[in-house]
Amino acid sequence: MLLAGLSTGHLIGLIVVAAAFIAFALFSSFVAPKIWPDFPGKNGLAPFTIACFVMFAAMISAVAVFGRDAPEAKASESASAQTAAASVPVKEVEFKITVAKSVKAGKTTFVVTNAGKIQHNLAISGPGVKQTSTALINPGAKASLTVTLKKGTYTVWCTVPGHKAAGMVATVSAS
Repeated sequence: MLLAGLSTGHLIGLIVVAAAFIAFALFSSFVAPKIWPDFPGKNGLAPFTIACFVMFAAMISAVAVFGRDAPEAKASESASAQTAAASVPVKEVEFKITVAKSVKAGKTTFVVTNAGKIQHNLAISGPGVKQTSTALINPGAKASLTVTLKKGTYTVWCTVPGHKAAGMVATVSAS
């Protein structure tokens, strides 16, 4: 799964280093003892040990270098996170609105579900947001309303005549 997330250059780099490490391991395990029966021998143990440590260091370095995200990928990720709106679910039924009492200030999308039996909508007003609302939402349907919230308290309600007075009103704090 991790390999699928790597760029082509990183993947090729890791494969080349892994192949070199595997080839070294296979050579020192199967080929060298057949060619030199006393491998690594009395005089060959120190160079063999050094070669093992070098291959190990190469693998660790390859993982550190090739497994790292490219700087432009990190910048793109953070930019998209900053522009993405927070999603806040809202449920409306006859004469009640269910919404989070507190949300984070910034670009926010209220995703409104009409779980009632008649049409409703959602309006919002508060600091820096003049009254704005969704169109009427049919029973069982959804709509969304995106606004930029500053720190403060906002009022959300249904603008269908009589619905706000009947209890379809709530407050949301942005911090």
